[in-house]
Amino acid sequence: MPTKDRIIQFIMLLLGSAVAAFSVEKILVPVQILDGGVVGISIIIHMLANIPLGILTFALNMPFVIIGARKMGKGFLVRTLVAMAFFSVSIQGFSHLEYDVTDDKLLATVFGGVILGLGVGIVIRNGGCLDGTESVAILISRKKPSLSVGQIVLMFNIVIYLSAGLLFGLDRALYSLLTYFVTSKVVDYINTGLDQGKAVMIITEQGRRIADDIYKELGRTVTFMKGEGLISGEKTVLYCVITRMELSTIRTIIEQDDIQAFMTISDVSEILGRHIKSTSAIEKIKQE
Repeated sequence: MPTKDRIIQFIMLLLGSAVAAFSVEKILVPVQILDGGVVGISIIIHMLANIPLGILTFALNMPFVIIGARKMGKGFLVRTLVAMAFFSVSIQGFSHLEYDVTDDKLLATVFGGVILGLGVGIVIRNGGCLDGTESVAILISRKKPSLSVGQIVLMFNIVIYLSAGLLFGLDRALYSLLTYFVTSKVVDYINTGLDQGKAVMIITEQGRRIADDIYKELGRTVTFMKGEGLISGEKTVLYCVITRMELSTIRTIIEQDDIQAFMTISDVSEILGRHIKSTSAIEKIKQE
C-alpha cells in the first residue's frame, strides 16, 4: 500500500476510535446503557468499581487481541492496537468534559448507537478492530463453520446484557440490546454487511501469487477459473468467500504496487456445503 494511503488509513482509524469513544463516554455511559463485547464488560466494572473506563477497556482487550493476532496477521494487530489505544485515550479525555449529550434513555439508545456504529464502522473499514471479541469470534468461526461471526458475537453480548439486567435493571438490558442492533445496522451500512459472507472475484495475470497471499494472510483457499478479456487476452479468475472483517486484508493484497488485478465484491446470502477455511480443514478432507 502506498505511504499516502497508509497515512490516510491510520488517520481514519484514529477518527473512528474518537467517534466511538465519544458515543460511549458522553452518550451511553451517563444513562447506564452498555455497548457489547469487552467494552460492555468494561462499562459494568466501571459502574461497580469506579475504575477508569479507558484503562479497563484497553487492559481487558489485550488477551483477546493476543489470541486473535496469531491468525489475523501483523498488519491487523498493529491497526487494532493503534485503534484500541486511541479509543482508550479518547475515553479518558472525554471523561473530563462535564457536558453529557442527553439524559433521555431513548435518545441515548438511538443516537448513541448510530454514532457508535459510525465510529466502529470506520475502524473496521480501515482494517482495525475496537473489540477483541470480534477477532476471537472470527477464529471460532473458522474452527466451527456452522457459526457465523455475528452469531458468536451475539452470544457473547446476550450474556453481557443478561448480567446488566441483573445488576442495573431489565430496562437497561433492553436499551443496551436495542443500542447493539442500531450499532450493527450502521456498521452494516458502512461495511456492506456485518457478518454476511462476501464473495470476492479477482481477475488477474498473477493468480498464483495472490492466491498464496490470501492463504498466507487469511487461511482461505480460492477457486481458480480461466477467463479471457476482449482486449487483454487470457486471465486467471480467483473466487473466494470471506467475512467483512477480512475485506481490508484482501484490499491490501490487491493494492500492492506490483499487483495488476481487477476485483469485485458482492454479498453472499447463504453458504451451503463444505467451505474450506484453514489448513486443518484441508488436511481433514485429504484424510477422508
